[in-house]
Amino acid sequence: MRTVVLGDRPPVIEDWLRLRRARGQDLFDEVWEGVYHVAPAPGRRHGQVGHQLSRVPGPLADRAGLHGSDPCNLVSPDDDRVPDRAYFRDATPLTWSPTPAIVVEIVSPDDETRAKIGFYQRHGVDEVLIADPEARTVEILARGAEGYAPAISSALLGITAADLRAAIRWPD
Repeated sequence: MRTVVLGDRPPVIEDWLRLRRARGQDLFDEVWEGVYHVAPAPGRRHGQVGHQLSRVPGPLADRAGLHGSDPCNLVSPDDDRVPDRAYFRDATPLTWSPTPAIVVEIVSPDDETRAKIGFYQRHGVDEVLIADPEARTVEILARGAEGYAPAISSALLGITAADLRAAIRWPD
């Protein structure tokens, strides 16, 4: 269920957002063209698949000269997304990272994975890897002139979606 507050945020919501920041609960929150999106923290199934998606493609990214990052802020404070993982061509640590070569999204209940794809396209992300722990699927989207299209394999990592899916120890 979504909650939309129109107009200025009431003080009680500002207080709640400050409390979230103080507790570190806002790490996955995003700002979409000036609109604040409160994202729930990922659950354990999400984390287990995330661990697999750092372990399995990590050496492939290393060989390709890419630098992995766990959740990170992409682009700017007033329009950002927080992918679950990203692989960059540049190793420079930044608070607001420029466009990565690959983003990894892990589907969780009530998340906005699919809604982020247009943002990634606009900012020149080459590939989007989407893992769905519930369905036990891995999808690779490759950037083209008309947008993203499903791909059998990652041109950057040199692994097929099927091989990546098979390498993941999916949680029950």
